[in-house]
Amino acid sequence: MGEEISKTCKNCGTRSELTYCPACGQRISVNKVTFKETFEDLADALFSVNAPLLNTIKELAVSPGQMLRNYLSGQRKKYYKPVSFFLLTTVVYLIIRSLIGFDPFRNSMIVVEEGSVDGTVLTDAKNYFLLNISNFLFIFVFTLAIFSKLFFFRRYSMAEFLAISFYLLGIYTLLVTCNMFLVQYVGDHLQPMGILIMLVYFNFAMCSLFQKSYLLVILKSTLLYASAFFLYFAISYVLSFLIVLFNQG
Repeated sequence: MGEEISKTCKNCGTRSELTYCPACGQRISVNKVTFKETFEDLADALFSVNAPLLNTIKELAVSPGQMLRNYLSGQRKKYYKPVSFFLLTTVVYLIIRSLIGFDPFRNSMIVVEEGSVDGTVLTDAKNYFLLNISNFLFIFVFTLAIFSKLFFFRRYSMAEFLAISFYLLGIYTLLVTCNMFLVQYVGDHLQPMGILIMLVYFNFAMCSLFQKSYLLVILKSTLLYASAFFLYFAISYVLSFLIVLFNQG
């Protein structure tokens, strides 16, 4: 057998016989940018060992506690990054919502009679909040992390709970996306189902993560979820009010 011919990485100059550069990780054989390479990179970013999206979703669904412990203990390459996972699921939700023309609050918009300026501002703020609720979801990530730290303060740091929140709310977004089809094609009465299913999943994930005193974990998880959800709504509404007030001014 002939000897392998080493090549030079065009990114950092390291010579190697491998497919990927051991120094920077770029493919050794890189030439002109092509459509094939672009779509291969997209597939690699989404589904490869470098960022296994499907594996992350599967483990978060089946054994979220083990997956989260693995990630927090240092197994970072095995899983899709938490912020990227949350952003990707949010984009998927927005795209599908736009494609099927779904309005989650089509029956919740309020119209007030003329003559009450304060009432109009408050109503416009509520309508703005309802129309842009997905844009405020980042706030829910932080409120969930804050209350998780308050209720389970000895377990993980604030930064670690933030990573956990990004992952779990990514799943929440996927659940809401699936529930969106039921609401659109079955009935509006199924609207709260996404939130309730997320509460069940959140309790399951927290029990899976801590693996002891399940009754106490469920009680704490339910309280922190409700508290985080309420604060998320309150902050989002206040921001909506300020935005509407500023626009009207």
